[in-house]
Amino acid sequence: MVVSSSTLPRDSDAIYQLIKSVESLRDRSDGCPWTLEQTHISLVPYLLKEAHEVVDAIRHGSDAELCDELGDLLLQIILHTCIAAEERRFDLDSVARAISKKLIHLHPHVFGNVRVDSSDAVRKNWESIKTQEQSTKNSRQERSITPLSDHLREKVRSQSAFSSAMTISERAARAGFEWDNVSQAWDKVQEELDELREAAAGCNYSHTQEELGDLLFALINVARWYGIDPEEGLAGTNYRFLDRFSRVEAVLGGDLTGQGIKELAALWQQAKSDILAERSHRTGM
Repeated sequence: MVVSSSTLPRDSDAIYQLIKSVESLRDRSDGCPWTLEQTHISLVPYLLKEAHEVVDAIRHGSDAELCDELGDLLLQIILHTCIAAEERRFDLDSVARAISKKLIHLHPHVFGNVRVDSSDAVRKNWESIKTQEQSTKNSRQERSITPLSDHLREKVRSQSAFSSAMTISERAARAGFEWDNVSQAWDKVQEELDELREAAAGCNYSHTQEELGDLLFALINVARWYGIDPEEGLAGTNYRFLDRFSRVEAVLGGDLTGQGIKELAALWQQAKSDILAERSHRTGM
């Protein structure tokens, strides 16, 4: 069902109230201390968290859960626009006007005279518009001496860190920035692991975080050599861990306190064995 804009509140009362609530939280004299400390950078983990929870609600949740999670995501958008508005850079109206202009520009088959007869034709039209935009942008700038890097920076903006690393690794390899064999890729993993241990021993948080990133990138590079999807691999591990951990909890009645690591490890191995046995029984192996 298409909802006419005329059925919505003229000034979007609910959105207005949300903005005012966030502005109150950001008030320098009477606001929330935690909210006042937040910046665009500090809010990034929360923005990603809420986006992932929206996706999970779409896949597994009810309408009520999806509505709730979209509200949490909307709060993040309002927070970012309020922070920008405080510095007189842009506000929610600016964001809305920009996306409205973009929608009209990308849909000439709806708002203009272009005719299309399928979603495939729409995608081709989008690609044509994007190509024209890039051509115009390039004509206004000097020829870049780092075209692949520039392209990849733009491409990975919408990807997770794991997916971005795989994309960068694949494109760099195709350009010739590649190990001679997978053994060298494994050597790099060991080198980065040693550097991570050394950084962690030095108790330098920022350096340790950098080395952890280097190790993960090296592992993703190995995954590329074997044609493995690291995102799917980690998602599978998360699922298996929770499956085994829930069985350990169930044996202990939901209370892990007072248990030693040896006892917990034994229960963990038993859970792993039980899952494998159940899987073999289901598959008839």
